[in-house]
Amino acid sequence: MSIRSWLSVAAVCVFVSVVEAQVPPVPTTDQVALLKSGDALAQRNKRIVFDFWRIVYEGGHADLAPKYMAEGYIQHNPNMASGREIWLEFFKKIRPPRPIADRIKAPVISIIADRDQVMVLTARKVRDRANPDHIYYVTWFDGFRIDDHGLIAEHWDPSEMWVDGKPPGAEFFSEWDH
Repeated sequence: MSIRSWLSVAAVCVFVSVVEAQVPPVPTTDQVALLKSGDALAQRNKRIVFDFWRIVYEGGHADLAPKYMAEGYIQHNPNMASGREIWLEFFKKIRPPRPIADRIKAPVISIIADRDQVMVLTARKVRDRANPDHIYYVTWFDGFRIDDHGLIAEHWDPSEMWVDGKPPGAEFFSEWDH
């Protein structure tokens, strides 16, 4: 097959993939099962991130952040500076304390751990900026590094610069409370 034929086939595949609807990511029905691991360190680190997410991040209990976050917390999101206190200053303004759920409210797909790294994959609903009527789902990730003291020392996510001070999909976050 010639290069022109391969390029034609590739162009058709790209066109078809754009025309066809994506298959949205599917959240797990049993988040607690995701915490299990044959590796004790991985299991401990998954639990640290799971509890931080439920209690501090979604639950708004900023007073408990020192139990989960290292003081020198490193943030790789371009919208946030590093440091636990800086994170808390911002966070206290946007998330008042609320009841702590027994699971993460965000639609979790998977929680993966290896050594000191934990990755949480979630399904995130977003609006197409070029075509605001088009709403679709992406698989979002939050990566964490747990230090030797069992504290979250570092965070990564794929965020771009926020629009109007809000992360991608923020307009749909309230749906997680249902």
